[in-house]
Amino acid sequence: MKKYIPIIKFVLLLVLVVFLFSFTQKRNASRKLSKIDIEFLDENDPFITLSTVNKLLVQNSDSVTGVDKEALVLKEMESRLLTNAMIRNAQVYVTVDGVLGAKIEQRNPIGRVAASPNYYLDEDGKKMPLSSVYAARVPIITGRSTTNFTEITPLLVNIVEDDFMRQSVVGVQLTEEGNVIMKLRTYDFDVHFGKVKNIALKFQNFKAFYQKTKEDKTLQRYKKIDLQFGNQVVATKTE
Repeated sequence: MKKYIPIIKFVLLLVLVVFLFSFTQKRNASRKLSKIDIEFLDENDPFITLSTVNKLLVQNSDSVTGVDKEALVLKEMESRLLTNAMIRNAQVYVTVDGVLGAKIEQRNPIGRVAASPNYYLDEDGKKMPLSSVYAARVPIITGRSTTNFTEITPLLVNIVEDDFMRQSVVGVQLTEEGNVIMKLRTYDFDVHFGKVKNIALKFQNFKAFYQKTKEDKTLQRYKKIDLQFGNQVVATKTE
């Protein structure tokens, strides 16, 4: 009989552990949510309000607080968030102390297409509607098409990631031949970028030309800057 005592103790201990685990799980599932914690992972200002996120999280309730944790289906909540045109990715979770958390990655606009109606082009080259909450300061896109500007996405991405170009370029025009003409914030001349290739080299050439002519105080004399010819910048002066 003594040889069975360790086995009996082990079984009793196992039953106790299972009971406590089940009790804890049941109690935790029945606990109501205490608050919501929404975190925007990107550096953009919010294109979507917290109240809108709130409603997407718990579709049939005015507020998530007071809802039983066991009533939540996190995958469904994430799916509802992803239906919003401003959200690129979302992760929803619940903490043991009853906090419903949502980590939101917004879509990142890199240009605003002048169409009817206007819309953004995001960093994935996809169409993104304007936000009623916040207007992004990005170049205006005009030209050949009002429905497909994905071919200039690499150029726009490089513009927004470059401090100098982001502050200087306010417009990007795409011609019928597929060439790009950039409009500047401060000066009236056009910058003929050409095809979307050799972006880094063309940026470097333009910055060097800009700096030199600004120091010489001759920059305002030009009406056209052409970056299409390799390592050289071809500039046309006003008459």
